Amino acid sequence: MRYPKIRELIEAVKALLGRPYTSNFPRKPFEPAKRFRGKPEYSDVGCIGCKACAEVCIGRVIEARDVITEGRATRKMILHLDECHYCGQCSAACTTRDDNPPGIKHTTEFDLASFDRRDMVSTTDEKDLALCEACGAVITTRAHLDWLAKKLGPLAFSNPTLFVASLRNMGFSDDVLQNLKEGILQRSDRIKVLCSKCRRSATIEKF
Repeated sequence: MRYPKIRELIEAVKALLGRPYTSNFPRKPFEPAKRFRGKPEYSDVGCIGCKACAEVCIGRVIEARDVITEGRATRKMILHLDECHYCGQCSAACTTRDDNPPGIKHTTEFDLASFDRRDMVSTTDEKDLALCEACGAVITTRAHLDWLAKKLGPLAFSNPTLFVASLRNMGFSDDVLQNLKEGILQRSDRIKVLCSKCRRSATIEKF
């Protein structure tokens, strides 16, 4: 039989007489590190509904729920925490990650146990959608267009969609925009909020 080494014996005595290595949670609140990736949370102010987080989510747990009715079109971002991997891709790819507040960020909250899966969600308020004035397709949210216009500054007026969206935000009436003529796009229809397909038709194709 071999006798234990002196070093191992010393470590055993220290472990026997010393304090445990585990924390005293839940009796004492645990404070995670600053860069700890805990519960992801949306910000109603910072989120522009661009869907960048949903596109990069590896678990496909982020849902962009678009509701289009006769009077209004809205988008709501929903993150299902019960299936989240907490990988951090959503906050890393967030369009407004450098803004204050960002659209989505990881908090240090980690104690998320619940008996109801309906409580395991992080959502935003409803964002108004910008629809193509020719075919009705969803382009993006109006908040996204506003964010792009602010970032581009005067250069935003080189893009008809951003130009028209900026005019509406400044209070101009829709009467300054020409209506579609019998469903056929003309060159004059370029000064409208259009999807990429309809803008190509109005700009390139000949009638």
